[in-house]
Amino acid sequence: MEYKIPLIKNPFYNTKSIQTRLSKFVLSTDRFSMSTNCKQFEAAFSKEQKRKFTILFNSGSSANFALIQALVNMNKLSKNDLIGFTSIGWPTTIMPLLQLGLQPVPIDINLDYLNTSLKNVLQTEDVLKKSNKKLSAIFYTNILGSTGDISEIRNYCKKNNILLIEDNCESLGTEYGGIKTGNFGYASTFSFFVGHHFSCIEGGAVCTDDKDLADMLIMVRAHGWDRSLDDKKQKELRKKFQIDEFNSQYTFYTLGMNLRPTELTGYLGLQQLPSLKTIIAKRQSNYLFLLDSIQNKFDKVYNLYQNKQINIVSNFAFPIVFKRAEDYHRIKKIFIKNGIEIRPIIGGNLVGQPFFLPYKKYNIPIPNTKIASTQGLYFGNNPDLTKTELNFLKKMLMNI
Repeated sequence: MEYKIPLIKNPFYNTKSIQTRLSKFVLSTDRFSMSTNCKQFEAAFSKEQKRKFTILFNSGSSANFALIQALVNMNKLSKNDLIGFTSIGWPTTIMPLLQLGLQPVPIDINLDYLNTSLKNVLQTEDVLKKSNKKLSAIFYTNILGSTGDISEIRNYCKKNNILLIEDNCESLGTEYGGIKTGNFGYASTFSFFVGHHFSCIEGGAVCTDDKDLADMLIMVRAHGWDRSLDDKKQKELRKKFQIDEFNSQYTFYTLGMNLRPTELTGYLGLQQLPSLKTIIAKRQSNYLFLLDSIQNKFDKVYNLYQNKQINIVSNFAFPIVFKRAEDYHRIKKIFIKNGIEIRPIIGGNLVGQPFFLPYKKYNIPIPNTKIASTQGLYFGNNPDLTKTELNFLKKMLMNI
């Protein structure tokens, strides 16, 4: 179906320019496997995100898997540990937990800002206490360019020895209390898939300030070997395991797989990164413009937009959750009829997804997630939206 306003308008910001530069790069390079462009992008992204280390992967999903594998390799997580996850989101926060023998436990969201709050974390913990269980970690998703009271969650996790990691794939550039989302946890993941804040076609990353984790991620990314580690770490490993120079290139120190990006990923990242501040500013401007049109509609829709601690909203897509099912169905039909591409709120209620049903062990109430999943939708927000398109979307919102 051709949409008048699709979720994604272009594969890149400044598409023609990027396509021209990419064509020249492809014709001029003789190295396509992971090399200098990937390293340069990792350094540049670390500076942008204000983290010490960035490890680039072939997708955001791979970044999630690699992070969990690295934490297991480092004995920071162990088989059967209970890991809390934001119950609305994308399955790639949960699937690595299941694949690596951990036990995912859902945490509901707060409909004041469509993200998990500390209150939701405490509700999950209270249910677990009845079975003498507790969370070992929380894999927290910053949803659609927003977040919950994540500084309070961070403080609670520190106090209770809970490892906090963030899936920041939808919220690159958002700032909460002047701190970038993705910088509250021990580590965070990002996606550079088409349609995300900036595109490497595919691609993802993990950011952290811990060098031991960064080194482990580098090994997890490439079969468990040491080829991309710095000289000091290579010598340390080779001395520990008594590996000579001849065998060093084919020694595998830990569990890993091939999750490497290509030079195209690194090159595209380097070309898109200088535009990131402009992209974020346009997304925020669009979001605030559209938000103005529903300020008097909160008798019909939930006010998801109350998190005043967010000083930069790097909005991924514009969400609406309706208080009545009949309004949801009515507006959904209007949007579709007028050629506006809409989606459910991300992957909806992850606990109800078929893949999760065989693994559901804890009956955690998630009423707000169910409301958002059955009475919620979003439409696209991207930096290429024109004034005409924004005015049209605003007009459609007036139907609520």
